Amino acid sequence: MTLTLDIKGDFTPQEVSEVIFEALDLNERVAKFKIKKYSGICENFEKKYGINSGLFMERFEAGKIGDEDGFFDWYAAKRGLDIWNKRLEIIRAIDI
Repeated sequence: MTLTLDIKGDFTPQEVSEVIFEALDLNERVAKFKIKKYSGICENFEKKYGINSGLFMERFEAGKIGDEDGFFDWYAAKRGLDIWNKRLEIIRAIDI
């Protein structure tokens, strides 16, 4: 896929590329931090309940698991993990 940028202002392509590269680099570091954070939370729940997060999500979304407070935290952590993993995948797929 090709993406076209419309840059308003008198900037060189090099200047624009550097800013975009630095923004992507920062976002990659943030994504890695969030992935580590959410992975740790999910791992703690997996140990506590003895099932992996994927199976938990299937059961939770199907309504086949209880409604303990921890389950909502686990759900939020797993969703966060999935979102940040996808963001990291997108960031890594960009070539400037």
